[in-house]
Amino acid sequence: MTRIVLVRHGRTEWNKGEIFRGTADIPLDEQGRKEAACARDWLKEATFDAAYSSPLSRAVETAEIILEPHGIQVRKHPGLTDLNYGEWQGKSNEEVQKSYPELARQWTEAPHTVVFPGGEGLAAVRSRALAAVEEVVARHPDETVLLAAHRVVNKVLISALLGLDDSHFWEIGQDTAALNEFVYRGGKWICRLVNDTCHLRGLPDRVTTDF
Repeated sequence: MTRIVLVRHGRTEWNKGEIFRGTADIPLDEQGRKEAACARDWLKEATFDAAYSSPLSRAVETAEIILEPHGIQVRKHPGLTDLNYGEWQGKSNEEVQKSYPELARQWTEAPHTVVFPGGEGLAAVRSRALAAVEEVVARHPDETVLLAAHRVVNKVLISALLGLDDSHFWEIGQDTAALNEFVYRGGKWICRLVNDTCHLRGLPDRVTTDF
């Protein structure tokens, strides 16, 4: 039985401003570091055997903060990197609505059909992220592994592990520093936790958002 604890990175300034981040290497802001510290304190009694992260610093730092009590090094895995938004990257949600109204509508109504100009779509993210998880399971049978990634990556992974297609993207919440837990047993994935933010309840200025 392999246990996966999947965490979304803490908040960044671009999260706060509803700016599409993608592969831009935007660091955690102070609130994001506090969120990661809350996750660290919540998980301090857990046992981790390994940890993998998206190569982007906001995910790496989140994992490093969580792992402070555990003495485990984070390994970067390119399969966990964020969706490449192409021309949308660095633009605010408001700018996108004005400049790409039809694509923005399509992204809202049928996200699985969108391939971003100059970027990629959910199917590409799902393929590489699921391959990364399968690799982790093969490397770490009967161990507990921390994975740190991004909103889009986590959403498509959760969909895949639940046996859902990417059309369910907007039906899965994934707040900053949210925790998710899956167990791989008998060739099947068992969901134990999705978008858990109990550890963040006492954090001042906490804003629940799926951006």
